[in-house]
Amino acid sequence: MYEQIDAFVARLVEESTPERTAWNIEKLRQGKSASWNYIDGCMLTALLEMAELTGESRYADFVGQMIDSFLLPDGSIRTYDEGKYNLDDVNEGRVLFALYERTGREIYKAAAAVLRGQLDRQPRTAEGSFWHKKIYPDQVWLDGIYMAQPFYVLYELRFGGGDCSDTLRQLETVYARMRDEKTGLYYHGYDASRRAFWADPETGCSKSFWLRSIGWFSVALADLIDILPPGSENERVRAIFRELMASVSRFADGESGMYWQVVDRGGSPGNYLETSGSSMLAYAMLKGARLGALDKEYAAKGEKTFHGMMDRYLTVADGKLDLGGICLVAGLGPESDRRRDGTYAYYISEPVVRNDAKGVAPFLLCYTEIKRLGRA
Repeated sequence: MYEQIDAFVARLVEESTPERTAWNIEKLRQGKSASWNYIDGCMLTALLEMAELTGESRYADFVGQMIDSFLLPDGSIRTYDEGKYNLDDVNEGRVLFALYERTGREIYKAAAAVLRGQLDRQPRTAEGSFWHKKIYPDQVWLDGIYMAQPFYVLYELRFGGGDCSDTLRQLETVYARMRDEKTGLYYHGYDASRRAFWADPETGCSKSFWLRSIGWFSVALADLIDILPPGSENERVRAIFRELMASVSRFADGESGMYWQVVDRGGSPGNYLETSGSSMLAYAMLKGARLGALDKEYAAKGEKTFHGMMDRYLTVADGKLDLGGICLVAGLGPESDRRRDGTYAYYISEPVVRNDAKGVAPFLLCYTEIKRLGRA
C-alpha cells in the first residue's frame, strides 16, 4: 500500500496546475479561480517534505511553479489582501524559506517580508494575541497558531532579529485561556471580549473540542519544537506539547487509533473517526518522538493511527487511491452565520469529503514521518 501512496501523491501533482489544484475541494466545488490560501499552503509544505525524502524533483518543482505564479517582481503576492488581516493567508508563506534556500532568489525573501509586515499590523487582543481575522474581532482560534506562528518564528530566526518571545507569549495565552483543566483538551476558539454569540460569557471559550483545531495546534507545537533553537522557549513549548499529547491520546479509538470529530464524544450519535485531525495528531506524535520531545511510545501510537486511517479510509478504485473521512470545513461564526455555533451538533453536520488537502496534506506529512522511521 505504501507504493500506492507514492503513486497517489504523484497523481495529485500530475492532475494539478497552479490555477487548479486537484486537492483543493473547496475551490473546485465553488468553481473559484486560484488564490493565495492556506489549503494549498498545507499541501505545498507536505510536497516539500516528500521532495526531501524521495529526492524526486517534481514535488519541489511544482511548489516553485505554483508560488511563482502568485509572485510579482517586487515580491507582492497576487490575490493576497493584507487588509483582511487573515492569519490563514500567512501559512502558505512557510514554503518561501525553503524556496529561498533552494534557489537564492531574492523574490522569495521579499514575499516573506510582505507577509511578515501583516503580522506587524495584525490586530491584537488586549492580552497581545493576534486576532484570527479582521472579521473575528478579539478572537483567538487554535487554527491560527498553526497558520501564523511557525512562519513568524522562521522569519525572525532567518531574516529578523531572532526574538521569538512574542510567539511564546501568545502560546501562553492559549494555554491559560483555552485549555480545559479537566480533560487537558483545548477549545476551538476564545473570544477575549466575550461578545461572540458562541462564546461562554465567563470564559470566552467555544463549546466543544473540535479535533482538527486541536490537530492544527499540535502540529504547530511539533513544528515549533523543530524550528526553535535549544533554550528556555523550546523547553516551554515541549512542556505544553507533552501535556497535550498525554491528554489527547486518552481519547483515541482503541481499535483504529484514530480520533473523533468531537474528541471527547466518542461513540455519540453522528460522531465519526475523522481523517484530517487524526493525521495531524499522528504526525505530531511521530515527529515529537523523533525529536526527543516525546517518549518513544508515542511513535507507536502515531503509527497505529496512521495504519488505522489506511484501513478505514484509504481505498483503491479503478487503480486510483482515494482518501476519505475528511471534514471539509468548520468554524465559529461570524455573526451572520449562527449555524457555526461551536456545538456538538454543528461539528458533526459539516460535509465529509474525499481527497481534500486539509486531510491529504497532514496524511502525507504523517507518511513522511513513517518514511523517516524506515517503515516505508
